[in-house]
Amino acid sequence: MMKQSDNSGTTVMVSATTQPVSAFRLFTFFGGKTVRSWCYQLLLALLLTGFSYWLYSNVVANLHAQRIATGFGFLHQSAQFAIGETLINYTPQDSYARALAVGLLNTLYVTLCGIVLATVLGFIVGIGRVSKNWLLVKISVTYVEMLRNVPVILHVIFWSMVIRNLPAPRDAIALPGGFLTNRGLTFTVPAAHSGWMWAFVALLVACALSLLLSLVARRWRERHGKMLPTGRIRLALIIGLPMLAWWLCGAPHELNRPALRGFNFRGGFNITPEFTALLLGIALYSSSYIAEIVRAGIQSVPKGQLEAARALSFSPWHVMRHVVIPQAMRVMVPPLASKYVSLAKNSSIAVVIGYPELANISNTMMSQTGQALEAIAIMMVVYLIISGTTSLLMNLFNRYVAIKER
Repeated sequence: MMKQSDNSGTTVMVSATTQPVSAFRLFTFFGGKTVRSWCYQLLLALLLTGFSYWLYSNVVANLHAQRIATGFGFLHQSAQFAIGETLINYTPQDSYARALAVGLLNTLYVTLCGIVLATVLGFIVGIGRVSKNWLLVKISVTYVEMLRNVPVILHVIFWSMVIRNLPAPRDAIALPGGFLTNRGLTFTVPAAHSGWMWAFVALLVACALSLLLSLVARRWRERHGKMLPTGRIRLALIIGLPMLAWWLCGAPHELNRPALRGFNFRGGFNITPEFTALLLGIALYSSSYIAEIVRAGIQSVPKGQLEAARALSFSPWHVMRHVVIPQAMRVMVPPLASKYVSLAKNSSIAVVIGYPELANISNTMMSQTGQALEAIAIMMVVYLIISGTTSLLMNLFNRYVAIKER
């Protein structure tokens, strides 16, 4: 404390530590860990931004010096190259943007087919790994060890060579409803008719209703401890609803059968050798890893759960369906998401066998226009979106199967 007199002569006691304490608090606020941390992060962001701008300016300057055009305006130019396999209408007179759209759709198509096939095979082999049948276990182990220890690109090349060495169309291998040749698999499909389309729409609706009924049954079981007999209802929906739509649309029954005309088959539906080789290569390779994920998930279920289910006279199918798989899925979903993302990126291996997916078409576009930077940027963004979407969907599914506190 110190004495200080005002103008009237009155003595006032003033604290000597008032000013120093305020200055100390101000220094502590600006020099604290939180503020320093924010300052460091802001400085790092500024440095990264400056480096990125310098790198971009340097690349643009070098491109201009070499008289190479930049920008994405070339996407509106005519592509002037043909694409052998398309899911949408395309001609060489169409733009590069439409060619990229064809490649994107082909990539998504083979990725979705690969995920479905790899998941089905992986679950079958994974369950076989934990079977009590000695022969089935040995076959599953051989399958896993042989496929996962060979690079995926060799899988794709191997299946491409196998298909290319199949007989020509005139000596085709006859299959029930189709033919197998070195030009792919051709099989019978329903002839074009609106009834088939409405039957397919009804099938999708039936699957959605079946899923909804399954969710309702699960909530009922969790709240009341009773199981609703939804199996037959769901089966009736999936079979009966499409059949009803097919019948209401006139019950079309004409089939489009393949027939040999000239040097190849005409009619039916053809799966090209390139698509088949790529699909088998990435799906079989990924299924070997998915099998191990399934095996680890099943073995993570406590044995007491299995003994309790058997004590309640559950059949082996019900034990696997209602006890093992629901608990194992909580362990399997995170690594499955990683494997699905890897499968989507492995589709770019199609370049080596000529399947027209995104990377293949982008390489052709790059060689014609010389704008490699833009083509690579497009591929990076597209694969990033595909991987991010796959991860997002699997995270949502993981949240659905996760254990929740009541």
